[in-house]
Amino acid sequence: MPGPVTDTPRPEADSPPPPGGPLERWFRIAERGSTPGREVRGGLATFFTMAYILVLNPIILGSATDKFHHHLAPDQLLTATALVAAVMTAIMGVGGNLPLAVAAGLGLNAVVAFQLAPRMSWPDAMGLVVLEGLLICVLVATGLRQAIMEAIPVPIKHAIGAGIGMFIAFIGLVDAGFASRVPDAAGTTTPVQLGGSGSLTGWPVLVFCAGVLLTVALVARRVKGAILISIVTMTVVAIVVDAVADVPAAAWGLTVPKVPHKVVAGPDFGLLGHFSLFGGFREAGVVTAVLFVFTLVLSDFFDAMGTIVGVSSEAGLLDAKGRVPNIGRVLFIDGAAAVAGGAASCSSNTAYVESAAGVGEGARTGLASVVTGAMFAVALFLSPLAGVVPSQAAAPALVAVGFLLIAQVRLIDWTSYDTAIPAFLTIAVMPFTYSITNGIGAGLLSFVAIRLVLGEWRRIHPLVAVVSVFFLAYFAIHPLQQALGAN
Repeated sequence: MPGPVTDTPRPEADSPPPPGGPLERWFRIAERGSTPGREVRGGLATFFTMAYILVLNPIILGSATDKFHHHLAPDQLLTATALVAAVMTAIMGVGGNLPLAVAAGLGLNAVVAFQLAPRMSWPDAMGLVVLEGLLICVLVATGLRQAIMEAIPVPIKHAIGAGIGMFIAFIGLVDAGFASRVPDAAGTTTPVQLGGSGSLTGWPVLVFCAGVLLTVALVARRVKGAILISIVTMTVVAIVVDAVADVPAAAWGLTVPKVPHKVVAGPDFGLLGHFSLFGGFREAGVVTAVLFVFTLVLSDFFDAMGTIVGVSSEAGLLDAKGRVPNIGRVLFIDGAAAVAGGAASCSSNTAYVESAAGVGEGARTGLASVVTGAMFAVALFLSPLAGVVPSQAAAPALVAVGFLLIAQVRLIDWTSYDTAIPAFLTIAVMPFTYSITNGIGAGLLSFVAIRLVLGEWRRIHPLVAVVSVFFLAYFAIHPLQQALGAN
């Protein structure tokens, strides 16, 4: 499997269009050191590593009730989740030409379910999500979002990619049950533990461990399709294990690996268009609604920024100044995805860090995203099959991709403490707080603080200073709510 393409030549602005068929002329596949086969494999790998969202998003949103004790139907949520992911991922591929998949954002859906919905109706909450997306689109249209991204110091950009590597590996370990939170109890001194009780037990964890060994072995041998081969192989193994062993359904987590009784299930589009743009201001009050929108914007803004930079860096697509190609279009599409998610009542959609799995398979262009989008479109009608892959079969890919991403630490000058310390905090805080946004905030705030202490305030980009002020507000959101009377 090829590693990051860091020295792929890039065309000059006035270079003639590349030769070849329509795919090559539009996506510039060969120019980026890829092939159509790699793009297809990458698109499939990305889909299988993030297909869990088709199960998880309905669970998160469906388990919550709004102010009026109303639930969202799980089957309608699955349809909305798959539809928006299919459409926006395909648009990201064609319009942004990056191997980035888009789907309902984890963390963002929890904010909607457990912070917004209890204060208003579901349509009101989704209306605030639409407003958040529109505001992000405005920031992109004015050039402010792109300017902020370009103002971020290059070492912190590399740290973002490395931090995402640690974060995505941790997600894989937790999702597979290899690591778990220690239940709150007197005398507890560690927040996480091995397995569910301090040791590894059960067939599902064994499937995961075997999957990790298979994946890293294939990656080390640079086998083409290593990640996808591992996912498919371990899914088959999981189905066999579940059939012959007495495995409790709960041990597998969200997805039990069983051959479905039926393959086709018709989509239910009942949630589309059920949102109220300004209803949340009436139900929760103006101050609370504004703070909710601010929280959504800040989380979406920097989660997406971290993902876009990290995945693009791993793909070797950043230029010498750390800029992402077609960044204006990419950021606008990401903002439009938030609007689409709110309008379809499946929460804000954003670029997915699991896109790194496709990059690990060699994907370098938007063709991979078109393939991923097509798979989500198929999942609209084959939703039983989309839920066959258990996390224990998909999570090994996340561990392997974590290794590929963490390798970016080699690009950071660890002898320059003024940038190395913020880079370290960026990397450490992401997995330790389970948030890309928190890691970026910690890195930027420490960068500004160190510059001020060193008397080098002139070296702080004005936009970085402004963003750092917003991060102060982000980390102090609850004291601000209390101070402003937004209980």
